[in-house]
Amino acid sequence: MTVVHTQRDRGQAFPIYIMSVGILLFVAFAFFVFAQAASARSGGQSAADAAALAAAQESRDEYAENFLRDIIDPATWPLWLLGQGEVASGAADAAALANENDSDLTGGPTPTRDGEFPAREVTIQTRFTGGDSVVPGIETQTAQVSATAVIKPRCIVGPESDPIKLVVVHCKGNKTWEIDPKEIVDLPGLLPEPQDLFDVHLVE
Repeated sequence: MTVVHTQRDRGQAFPIYIMSVGILLFVAFAFFVFAQAASARSGGQSAADAAALAAAQESRDEYAENFLRDIIDPATWPLWLLGQGEVASGAADAAALANENDSDLTGGPTPTRDGEFPAREVTIQTRFTGGDSVVPGIETQTAQVSATAVIKPRCIVGPESDPIKLVVVHCKGNKTWEIDPKEIVDLPGLLPEPQDLFDVHLVE
């Protein structure tokens, strides 16, 4: 059996073909525009994450510094070891990291909490966009993104600790520090570093 395609059949198929091609082009164009916007936001999220981590690390460093500074005061140093008490928000380091990522710190670092742990929240505004685009406004559209980093204590006070004579601190990784409050020797390996006392990571 022979099927004969008439001019009328071809005429009916042509509009359908044009419409299908038009839909495909529209989908591709929409995807391209979305990818441009997502690119700016992805870069902005990286900048916000870096700024939040920098702020939290600066605060972590002060917790550790205060712990060792007040080691002779048994009523005070346990609070620093647990990440309690007022310390710097980390604004300087957060702003510097945001700037390194071609962004501006527009909010924070705001002291907050993630459950029982101290945290730092920041908001940044990117100075970059998704790039050149045929869509008006895309090439000038920046992204505003927020991130939060938490500071988690890694150590506990050992039951054998004597607040006056010997401070014993057990940390994750089976690391134990024995510190004489009256004879602190600041030599490499004899005192814990900030990263020994606290973990810093982003809040998901």
